[in-house]
Amino acid sequence: MRLVADGATPTSRLVLVKDLETDDGYAFEVASPLFLAAGDRVVFEGSRLVVVRASGVRLLPAGDWSTRCGAGSLRRR
Repeated sequence: MRLVADGATPTSRLVLVKDLETDDGYAFEVASPLFLAAGDRVVFEGSRLVVVRASGVRLLPAGDWSTRCGAGSLRRR
């Protein structure tokens, strides 16, 4: 599923996230699986992933950035 991480676009349904890949080849791998509920919004603020719940509560999930170098390969940034 493609998620828009602009901080304004809400998710349309419940989603289980293990990593979020950007259009420029980077990925943010959350330290533990994260459930996004319908209505949650995601945004990258600097190097941090921020989840804004529909209630307005902000979560800062732990994780690491990596770069995808090719099909199936993963290299830490």
